[in-house]
Amino acid sequence: MDSIEVVLIMMLAVVASAYLRRLLPGSIPLPLVQIGLGALIAAKSDHGVDLEPDLFFLAFLPPLLFLDGWRIPKSGLLRDKGTILELAFGLVVFTVVGAGFLIHWMIPAMPLPVAFALAAIVSPTDPVAVSSIAAGAPIPKRLMHILEGESLLNDASGLVCFRFAVAAALTGTFSLQSATLTFLWLVAGGITAGVGVTWLITWVQRWLTRHFGEPPGSPILVNLLMPFGAYLVAERLHASGILAAVAAGVTMSYVELSGHAMASTRIQRSAVWDTVQFSLNGVMFVLLGEQLPEIFRLAGTSLEESGHMSRWWLLVYAVAITFGLLVLRMAWVWASLRLTIFKQTFRHQQRHKINPRLLLATTLAGARGTITLAGVLTLPLVLPDGRPFPARALTIFLACSVILLSLLVASIGLPRLLASMTFPAEPEEQQEEDLARRAAANAAISAIEKTQVELMESDACIDPEVYPQAAARVIAFYEHRLKEVDPETEPGWRKTDSAEKELRLAALAAERRTVFDLARHDHISDETSRKLVREIDLMEARYR
Repeated sequence: MDSIEVVLIMMLAVVASAYLRRLLPGSIPLPLVQIGLGALIAAKSDHGVDLEPDLFFLAFLPPLLFLDGWRIPKSGLLRDKGTILELAFGLVVFTVVGAGFLIHWMIPAMPLPVAFALAAIVSPTDPVAVSSIAAGAPIPKRLMHILEGESLLNDASGLVCFRFAVAAALTGTFSLQSATLTFLWLVAGGITAGVGVTWLITWVQRWLTRHFGEPPGSPILVNLLMPFGAYLVAERLHASGILAAVAAGVTMSYVELSGHAMASTRIQRSAVWDTVQFSLNGVMFVLLGEQLPEIFRLAGTSLEESGHMSRWWLLVYAVAITFGLLVLRMAWVWASLRLTIFKQTFRHQQRHKINPRLLLATTLAGARGTITLAGVLTLPLVLPDGRPFPARALTIFLACSVILLSLLVASIGLPRLLASMTFPAEPEEQQEEDLARRAAANAAISAIEKTQVELMESDACIDPEVYPQAAARVIAFYEHRLKEVDPETEPGWRKTDSAEKELRLAALAAERRTVFDLARHDHISDETSRKLVREIDLMEARYR
């Protein structure tokens, strides 16, 4: 098959995976389904896809990390910033040291720097895998926010550790001072590049819009290119492009609060980004599955490098490393929770006990993904003196095995672990929503009254009697909203609102059927049909 055909088939596999997941029994994560389809494509293809790690990083990671940074709840990120930083940086270093020595002890043929490189590249959790697994397990929102924040930030720390471990394997030397300074620059430079590029592009776009207007589709295309710009600028500065993409997404969430984007642009942009996210996420895991046959072919070479001849040793190594990563993660999380309890006691705050099941859930949720695959494939082929890079095939095989095993463990363990647990409701979310609705409705009523007076006093006013009637109708709509969130009448209005939603959805479905029927019989034009159906669809999306 030609390369373009392979790409098209992979896109079809992404579409098929969403339907297959619904047909398969149990809560099988979507990434596992996509990996299986990728392996099937590889079995039917004459030649595999030559995965260029640098191109993979540039094409897939910036937009996905940008979107995750954009959509992650900032309140949760700031509230639990201490815990997130401990997991994203402290746990990575702890994992690199602990797992590195474990791997070297199990496989003496693998040099210690290479063992550290393998430990570093399997230390970052994958945000795509975490989100997919969370969809099938009732993970508490606060814990989910922590896991998302960790997976966004630990990519940079894991890749930095991997880079220094590979450098030590190539040169035979390691400087802690140089590594620390480089790490600080990667973090500071990456964040600065992401924030700076986002603000600069936003400012230029607003200036152009003020002076020349806004061409249709242009803001969305600029928004799609923004993460690539941040990533490339950071890489040119020898900083972390991954952190730059994340920082650009977080910055974009604050830029969005300015409200300068048009409503139609926001609606279309959200649909475009949802499609991009679904497509890129799926293709990444399909690519991982497509690479598996070649990776398993390297198993024969891996056996010779490990000093054993039985293929079962490969499984033993993979299981042992995965189990070691889980133990190290659990130990770090437990220590972090104990430190939090100690701080609460020291500050005379209410102490919270450690829930063993939540502790285990946090441990199992650390699934690995495509960042590990892309990173490990960047291992050099030879050393500076021309000798083959030691244990390269074995390192790649074990990294991919950890990805598969961590996904399996999380997908099997998490739903069963959390299925029977009940978590306290988070009333602050409903209170925040009610507060926003009340404030927005009151502001709307004030604006209606002010605008009514201005319109009646303007020279363009033809019939002054029209505006009071129109204003009364619009104000009645917002007064209805205020009653819905009135604490005294809230329970009754909530029930009424639920019943009204079902009735409105039924009415909208009837509207849409009628419009389509009129278009089919040529009673209205296609243009009119699309306009009316779009209005109905937007109204239905609001109620759903």
